[in-house]
Amino acid sequence: MSKIKPAKGSPYARILGVGGYRPTRVVPNEVILEKIDSSDEWIRSRSGIATRHWASPQETVAAMSVEASGKALADAGISPEQIGAVIVSTVSHFKQTPAVATEIAHRIGAVKPAAFDISAGCAGFGYGLTLAKGMVVEGSAEYVLVIGVERLSDLTDLEDRATAFLFGDGAGAVVVGPSDEPAIGPTVWGSEGDKSETIKQTVPWDEFRSTDSAEKFPAITQEGQAVFRWAVFEMAKVAQQALDAAGITPDDLDVFIPHQANMRIIDSMVKTLKLPEHVTVARDVETTGNTSAASIPLAMERLLATGAAKSGDTALVIGFGAGLVYAATVVTLP
Repeated sequence: MSKIKPAKGSPYARILGVGGYRPTRVVPNEVILEKIDSSDEWIRSRSGIATRHWASPQETVAAMSVEASGKALADAGISPEQIGAVIVSTVSHFKQTPAVATEIAHRIGAVKPAAFDISAGCAGFGYGLTLAKGMVVEGSAEYVLVIGVERLSDLTDLEDRATAFLFGDGAGAVVVGPSDEPAIGPTVWGSEGDKSETIKQTVPWDEFRSTDSAEKFPAITQEGQAVFRWAVFEMAKVAQQALDAAGITPDDLDVFIPHQANMRIIDSMVKTLKLPEHVTVARDVETTGNTSAASIPLAMERLLATGAAKSGDTALVIGFGAGLVYAATVVTLP
């Protein structure tokens, strides 16, 4: 007979609050066109992106995260001292160690929480949310702060016609805490490592050791058509699996918040899933660009702030990207 006591957490978990931060500098397509041979019309038709935000030197990964976290805590009505864990998903914090989550936890005033970073690309928010739900239900933390944050402008090759216009910067955060009813559904997640070369960093850090290196500074590159086909066809299947796992149909949905990668991908997924017209669809990519791990919480925050979605709505969220990795779940909006 085991001598280990059973875990004592909440029966369920939910998102209690959301916050976002977008850098002050707004970058229109005209700025991108200074370095590539293209047009505003082409960029908009291919991606749906008109503007994106780029961070200043002062708007670091940690600084943006602190701003978004403060808003999420206020929205949840939770004090920093109540946070038991901080999870940060990012691919653009350039220190391998220590985890930026520890700095953020200290700066927001949390008291000795568990704090760690994860690297799951554009699916990172879904991974962090799933981990947070497990902590709350298991009892290792009553409240968990989940942050998706990126400075992808640091990893953008401005001369790459295929990707220069895609990426933006920003941070989104949510507070996950106890619930008396199911409010975060089962997660459908996974990876397809045989396709890892379709989205990748151009060169590893150890090949870029000095300023006189023959290599250009590392950037993100992708095989656009392969990613598009995978996202539209395979991720629509994953989204449907998440609906099935939650025991709901598209008719039961109020909101759809996919990773803000590309407007064409979003529109194609809506069509493939046969979402009813009443479902509000996040299209934050138009003015924010692709912010990877930050895109879902940023889009969620904007929908709630503008009244396009409301507290208590049922939303399907799905992230997908480099790895290739993915995560989808159904949540009740805070």
